[in-house]
Amino acid sequence: MSEDFSGRTVLVTGGNSGIGRGIARRFTGAGAYAIIVARDAAKGAATVAELGASRCEFHGVELSSEHAVAALLRRLADRFPHLDVVVNNAGVGSRRGGVTAADPPGVRWDKIRGPNLDAAYFVSAHALPLLARADAGAIVNVSSTATLHGNWGTYCIAKAGIEALTRAFAAEGAAHGVRANCVSPGWIATEQDHAQPASGGDTWELPPSLLNRMGTADEIAAAVCFLASGAASFITGQTLIVDGGLTITDYPSLSMLRRVGDKLKSQ
Repeated sequence: MSEDFSGRTVLVTGGNSGIGRGIARRFTGAGAYAIIVARDAAKGAATVAELGASRCEFHGVELSSEHAVAALLRRLADRFPHLDVVVNNAGVGSRRGGVTAADPPGVRWDKIRGPNLDAAYFVSAHALPLLARADAGAIVNVSSTATLHGNWGTYCIAKAGIEALTRAFAAEGAAHGVRANCVSPGWIATEQDHAQPASGGDTWELPPSLLNRMGTADEIAAAVCFLASGAASFITGQTLIVDGGLTITDYPSLSMLRRVGDKLKSQ
């Protein structure tokens, strides 16, 4: 692991499971102290036990509530002189958002917008003063390649908002030395996918990436840590797609590509 976040304080929303847990694990492994914020206290306790109580802490907060987020940031401001990194990873999709086809449009929108877009906005806005106190504060948001696809429901709309929010805070934060960037994952294997496979079973009808596999939480965490690090000091307002080539895949051409590849191997 090349990153060094020793002595840095990192806030990770949704850091108690899935991609967020991988992000918290990578930051703490690189020397950072992680403040993990999410709703599920049991998962939060398990994450703290895994990563070590001396390296992280958990706060159970409803992130779609501005009042709750503001209260959390006031508590953190009393304890920490600044925040170095904020990672807005928390969110729900169609499999975890409790959205059904019977829900009216407004209900569907509220269920997805709140935990995704509202949460990222409230955390970024209330954390900005603490980030501004750091030498080089950074916000890294997590969107989704769903922004580039048409799909059922409002998840892709909320995640597209995350990418616009990234550009907005890049502009707002620049005067304070705060950068804001975004990582857009494709299909990533997490405990959620094991419990409720996106493929609908053991196999995919079509491969989930050009590399013929799902990504890992650590691969997304590596991209997040890069954008939060000094190595990305001249990068702001950008979205980095980490999807194994999914969004550039031309599925009708895959069989031809395999045939060409087999010929090259035989030479």
